[in-house]
Amino acid sequence: MTVITVDGVTRRFGDVTALDDVSLDVAPGELVGMLGPNGAGKTTLLSLISGQRRPDVGTVRLLGGDPRDAATRVGLGITPQETGLPPTLRVGEVVDFVGGHFPDPVPTAELLEQFGLTDKTRKQTGSLSGGQKRRLAVALSLVGRPRVVLLDEPTTGLDVTARQALWDAIRQYHAGGGTVLLTSHYLEEVQALAERVVVIDHGVVRADDSLDGILSRVGLRRVSVRTTTDLTSWSGVSRGEHRGDGVQQLYTPDADALVRALVTSGVEFSDLQIRGASLEEAFAEMVADDNPLEGAGR
Repeated sequence: MTVITVDGVTRRFGDVTALDDVSLDVAPGELVGMLGPNGAGKTTLLSLISGQRRPDVGTVRLLGGDPRDAATRVGLGITPQETGLPPTLRVGEVVDFVGGHFPDPVPTAELLEQFGLTDKTRKQTGSLSGGQKRRLAVALSLVGRPRVVLLDEPTTGLDVTARQALWDAIRQYHAGGGTVLLTSHYLEEVQALAERVVVIDHGVVRADDSLDGILSRVGLRRVSVRTTTDLTSWSGVSRGEHRGDGVQQLYTPDADALVRALVTSGVEFSDLQIRGASLEEAFAEMVADDNPLEGAGR
């Protein structure tokens, strides 16, 4: 069973193809992170899943129904990139209004306490800071106890503390069995939250796999070492960076061979560290031109 089904979807805007034959299934209880550069098609895909737009080709199903059907969307919560909150309404009034569209909403006081907005209950939304508006927008996506939540750049503009608080709220919702599909430019956010990662670039799904699977596809290890000798052009080094204080970051498919060569070379070095690729490095590899992973399926 799936709660989101996207089958062979293409969506064009004039001469621009925003999505090109995209297919995606999301099962109940999954927490899926969607990565892609600006203009990749992430927001367009969410707009199709939420019923705001219809595909030119292909089909989209939400909770087994048509996402353009209001009865289907009762089980959906969404936080768009930009939320137009009525500036003269108080925070509590907005939550009451949105909650009134659902059969069993979260009580307003409980929801505002969860998102640290209790002291803003009687404040007009127009007087809130950007971070407070973002917290309210995510809170509104959960007020109806939805089965599925779509979060488009949910923590944009938030400081570290507020971001962590929202991550906790998302984890709590997911732990209760909720399904989450989120987009983010914060790679560490997807790495911290997602169990599965979908990479989209130029309207095409480049990769769809578990978080560990995505990281393992890169095949590179990062070797960090402090030395006065330039190692960036050594054999086996795919690319290298000088980070200051004599530290070099070396990316290689065979860290063991590189370290053996370093030890036997007689080069003086210290602070040697080796680790796998980060999600940021994996993402950079997948959206690179002529990438062999293009179109790779789950």
